[in-house]
Amino acid sequence: MQRELTLSEIRLFPIKSLPGLSLSEADVKPYGLVNDRCMMLVDENGVFISQRKNPELALIQLNYTEQLVRLDSQQQGPMSISENNFTQQNIKTEVWGDVCDALVAEQSINQWFSKYLKQTVSLVRYNHQRPRKTDPAYSNADDTVSFADGFPLLVISEESLNDLNTKLEQQGLSTVTMTNFRPNVVIKGAKAFEEDHWKRIRIGEVEFDCVKICSRCILTTVDPLTGIKAENREPLKTLASYRKMDGGVMFGMNMIPRSDGIIRVTDKVEILE
Repeated sequence: MQRELTLSEIRLFPIKSLPGLSLSEADVKPYGLVNDRCMMLVDENGVFISQRKNPELALIQLNYTEQLVRLDSQQQGPMSISENNFTQQNIKTEVWGDVCDALVAEQSINQWFSKYLKQTVSLVRYNHQRPRKTDPAYSNADDTVSFADGFPLLVISEESLNDLNTKLEQQGLSTVTMTNFRPNVVIKGAKAFEEDHWKRIRIGEVEFDCVKICSRCILTTVDPLTGIKAENREPLKTLASYRKMDGGVMFGMNMIPRSDGIIRVTDKVEILE
């Protein structure tokens, strides 16, 4: 009997390294999901800030509509952000060595985040007029990406997470959720780590190239509910025991869209190559 693969979850991250949101459907553009990781926090040198060094970012509450991002924290209370809250001041920012252009938010927004993190930071917005290129070793010359680590989307299968959680349970360790790994799309019905071998897939009406297995870092050890890094380095330590390859500890597949369109939860997923 032929297995049926379906899209079981879509996750959007409006601000890089802040909590994400589950969507029933999403609009896919060449750079990824519309508004995914199109804002991020940077330090005084323009270098991006993430939960790797600031795990407390996980505790900011975030709600989203297409026009508005609403934030809240116990320390400072609510704040709303729209495109109108960004100046036309263009600055150079850095994401993993990539220098890219961004527009700076109004000072009141920067002050909210600076107070929360107890350091001077700025919120910036991706400048679509000056797009950031993807790694040419794994993509076409005109491929672009927002402020995501390297590629427009990340896919993980439910079965891969189940495999990891089985190994954690066998050691008497706490299981984890997809939130630890921050994928954009989750697929069910595959074999564990089957996504390692996909070259091209179609989700609903949109086709994607699967270009590079995703290497994982210490961010996966941040508890999304408490904002605390696990002292035992789990689940990364267990992943490293059986998923270490050239380039790091691998979990998930990076993808580049090859067409625009809408993807929806329950969409059929076809393996084209």
